[in-house]
Order: sequence, then C-alpha cells, then structure tokens
Amino acid sequence: MRKYEVMYIVRTDIEQEQVQATIEKFQGIINNGGEITKHDVMGKRRLAYEINKFRDGHYVLVHFNANPDVVAELDRVMKISDEIVRYLIVKDVA
Repeated sequence: MRKYEVMYIVRTDIEQEQVQATIEKFQGIINNGGEITKHDVMGKRRLAYEINKFRDGHYVLVHFNANPDVVAELDRVMKISDEIVRYLIVKDVA
C-alpha cells in the first residue's frame, strides 16, 4: 500500500449534517481497502479566488494508506459529487 494525501473543499451553502455526511462518505470509500492515518477537518475558510460563485468552503485534509484502485474510486466519486468544490489527491512522499 502507498501513502496518499487528499485535500478537498466542501460547499458552504449546504447544511452541517450534509457536510458531515459527505465527509463520512469519503472516509468509507478510503476505509474500504485502505486505512486513514490522519484526518483533519480544518473548518470553514475563505478561498483564494472565487470558484463557481463560492467564496468560502469547508476544508478537509486526509492522510491515508491505500492501493491505487481505492484512489481511483475516490477520484471517480469526488468528480461526480455536487458537494465538492475542489479536490486534490497526491502521493505522500514524506
């Protein structure tokens, strides 16, 4: 298994329960074949620039170990999720 890091931004115009459900959905995808080593919900922050008419977002940072097929599934689900403004998955070299 390889080490990965994902940071994603959840929209702010949805309810807090829906934000928590989105976070749990992505945790479930990672835990289905991988393991989370660090999970940090950074909270609501201002974006550097406007993205799809959003100026703020809930930032979430996750470090995890997984196989590439888990990462591919996570990428696929994040692409089609309406709750996600932006995301980035990278290999963790540290």
